[in-house]
Amino acid sequence: MEYIILDGQSLTLEELIRAVRDGKKVMLSETAEVNVVRARQTIENALQSKHVIYGITTGFGALSEVVISKDQTKQLQKNILMSHAAGVGNYLDEETTKAILILRINDLAKGNAGIKPETLKTLVEMFNKGVYPLMPEKGSVGASGDLAPLAHMSLVLIGYGQAIYKGKIMNGDHAMKEAGIPFVDLDAGEGLALINGTQVMTGIGALTVYSALNLLKTADIAAGMSLEVLLASNIELDKKIHDVRPHPGQIISADNLRRITQNSEIVSSHKDCSRVQDAYSIRCSPQVHGASLDALHYAQRVIEIEMNSATDNPLIFSESNQIVSGGNFHGQPVALAMDFLAIALSEIANISERRIERLVNPQLSGLPAFLIRDAGLNSGFMIAQYTAASLVSENKVLAHPASVDSIPTSANKEDHVSMGTIASRKCREILKNAEHVISIELLCAAQAMDLFTNLKAGAGTMEAYNLIRKHISHMEQDRIVADDINTMYKLAHEGKILKAVENKIGKLN
Repeated sequence: MEYIILDGQSLTLEELIRAVRDGKKVMLSETAEVNVVRARQTIENALQSKHVIYGITTGFGALSEVVISKDQTKQLQKNILMSHAAGVGNYLDEETTKAILILRINDLAKGNAGIKPETLKTLVEMFNKGVYPLMPEKGSVGASGDLAPLAHMSLVLIGYGQAIYKGKIMNGDHAMKEAGIPFVDLDAGEGLALINGTQVMTGIGALTVYSALNLLKTADIAAGMSLEVLLASNIELDKKIHDVRPHPGQIISADNLRRITQNSEIVSSHKDCSRVQDAYSIRCSPQVHGASLDALHYAQRVIEIEMNSATDNPLIFSESNQIVSGGNFHGQPVALAMDFLAIALSEIANISERRIERLVNPQLSGLPAFLIRDAGLNSGFMIAQYTAASLVSENKVLAHPASVDSIPTSANKEDHVSMGTIASRKCREILKNAEHVISIELLCAAQAMDLFTNLKAGAGTMEAYNLIRKHISHMEQDRIVADDINTMYKLAHEGKILKAVENKIGKLN
């Protein structure tokens, strides 16, 4: 069996997705196991020397001045998990939970947290055997890390909390027994080591980034289809235009659009028409899509760094026999990146909705009103455009940056927090909305393309059109539009549209 090897240093976004979505199991590298043993020994040595160490022999946050006696150490570990498990709201979905588990294992595998090897191996066993703790999605302020949701995750290790096992929700002790996993007896510092990290915001962020990479390519496909059926020019895709303004994303999007619409007879059929310029939503697609792609690549870099970072406090440096208190749990890098990505994805939906409006508006398109015959008796895609408008308006509200807010916590000891988990959750919601808007554009563009029966579409747009028509028939008269939107959403979200196009013209960038 193929395993994803976790060493705290080299986990990629693609590996994370394979473990989360493709059912790959995980294991610790030999180096990680050695580093974890060394870090734990550093903790044991410090305890024998009776040093005062934050979170290990003291309370937490504003209670860090309270020294805990040796005979209270084990109770302290249980107490921190119970008291910090204060989350509310819906539970994180199973896919997100799996991502969080892997990232927490990977962080601890770096050997900077001081957790016992047996405790870390229990987390590995939970992931591999499918014991997924239930974590409420709300309650984290993003510093010190994702305390509340990670406390809910960690309760299951000691037989508390709740988990999903084999598709059923059950108490943590029952899930662990059913899976044949022994409970953990936490020692000094392990409670804090389990919960003081940024893995919830990073896990949500990683899954969002990966889906956004697919969405940006699919948005280029939708824009290419709209360009053709709106009888737009491909002059605005000329490589020379984009080479003199060499933003990487713009160059990539323009190249994608050229390849998607290559050899289009529809475009060639009106090259001598009198129109001087196309509307911005068509003409500036590479510039807008490209800017969002650049933002996405920035967010991807931040997330991939965070995936392989030590975000605990205190940090153990066994090579120098040091235990150092710092602030790596602060989620500001992720918070800013996800807020930036939220804005970028909102803009993908915004410009798509403007193309949808052009498709359904006969005064702008020259196509039948709302892309349906017998308009008036039939409303066609009228309300589909309303839905797109609603989604982009909602995105504008959600795009307000979470990272500019901060509320002091822990009696003002923790007086600046990141709100990074809120940023990631908002960005994920914006992504879903944007995926639906692009799906509506694809639906409308395919409906319009049905009119061009005597002209061949571009190499990529034709493949997208053919796949759509395999699953969704032409709308002859009004029917339940939501069914078509949901089918199209699945085709787009699962990457089937993208795969069909790439099988024909090669990988899009």
